[in-house]
Amino acid sequence: MTTPAAPADAADAAGPTALDVATRAPWRKAVAWGMWDWGAQPFNTVITTFVFSVYITSESFGATNATSTALAVSTAVAGLFVALLAPVLGQNSDRSGRTVRHLRRQTWLLAGLSAALYVVRPDPAFLWVGLGLLAVGSVVSEIAGVNYNATIDQVATEKTVGRVSGFGWGMGYLGGILVLLLLYFLLIQPDVGLFGVTDADGMDIRVSMLVCGLWILLFTIPAFLVLRDHERPPTPRVGVVDSYRLVWRAVQRLWRTSRQTAYFLLASALFRDGLAGVFAFGAVLAAGTFGLSAGDVIVFGAAANIAAGFATMGFGLLDDRIGPKKVILISLGSLVVLGVLIFLLHDGGTGVFWVLGLLMAVFVGPAQAASRSFLARLIPVGRNGEIFGLYATTGRVVSFLAPAAFGAFIVLGEAVTGEENTQYWGILGIVLILAAGFVVLLPVQEHHHHVIH
Repeated sequence: MTTPAAPADAADAAGPTALDVATRAPWRKAVAWGMWDWGAQPFNTVITTFVFSVYITSESFGATNATSTALAVSTAVAGLFVALLAPVLGQNSDRSGRTVRHLRRQTWLLAGLSAALYVVRPDPAFLWVGLGLLAVGSVVSEIAGVNYNATIDQVATEKTVGRVSGFGWGMGYLGGILVLLLLYFLLIQPDVGLFGVTDADGMDIRVSMLVCGLWILLFTIPAFLVLRDHERPPTPRVGVVDSYRLVWRAVQRLWRTSRQTAYFLLASALFRDGLAGVFAFGAVLAAGTFGLSAGDVIVFGAAANIAAGFATMGFGLLDDRIGPKKVILISLGSLVVLGVLIFLLHDGGTGVFWVLGLLMAVFVGPAQAASRSFLARLIPVGRNGEIFGLYATTGRVVSFLAPAAFGAFIVLGEAVTGEENTQYWGILGIVLILAAGFVVLLPVQEHHHHVIH
């Protein structure tokens, strides 16, 4: 793929990026910033990936193929709402300068939605109640992530953004370890857990959702103690229609002045959707295809988070040395190979999943963190929310692809093999999306060639 070069003076016309003017922040501030990842992680690790998604697709709610497909549908619908809301809300944060205030309120709402999953009893009548709450939580989590990403210039500079981004992702994974282990050993694994909780009526899982809500509420506090809003002079209120017009103008300007950035957004949309698919359906495959029990899935999740956390931090250092693009390509190539191996060796038992699943965990986080640092290097002062909003939107515009591909390959596998459970075919859909992202990213130039203006 070759594209016309940006104007020779593009970087100069753009002015300084947010990272160019960022002052060196003490590491204690970066640690506090990373605590938001640590605190918000239960929604991704416990709810979306290893505990609630396994619970809601269990036999208590219906047949495996039916519940897996329903999960894919709800995930796709949530992605559509993120695509519609992210750029407008990010742009509004930029105009008002109230990014941190919005992040705080969205975090509190996410905590409330997580705790509300307590009402989902193990009964088919509660399937869509659970999936509905999960979908709304996913939207809130993504929008909060836009505002969180937009604050990275408060804690990183051009020379440190890779390690800071990797550190934040790593903190999330390590926080995920702790909350998973606490929930497993105190509530889920014992016949009678803390406060007399048992698995009767799904109470071990349901009470775990209350713990997740409390965890999010408490452990995100350090980030809000160090992050500051930079409120701007009052600006005229912009209606919904005008907001989308402004977003469209921003897209047009980006296409004219930084074509390579536009291609990066397209590539990242594809591979980030594939990475999200690994998280969303990995634990489902572990239980439905490889026979791991709910407890085994949690133990695997803890081990995976250890691997992912330290790998992401390590790759963050590599990011600052060799550049984010190489880190992303290495990660995606490895994930494609490992995904194909999982399909081919699906009948190999739990040992196969443990080995290949842990190896996949090593490469998911680095690709995500490097993608964030790649874009952060391009953003001019005052446009963090807008650009990260577009980043979320381009991801979510195609966010139906991984869930749809996962579900479609399950149906295809059933038609081809005649087997009752063809869930393992779904991994091929995820691999397809990751491979597409790899191919589109290959010709994209590094950040020092093109700066947004």
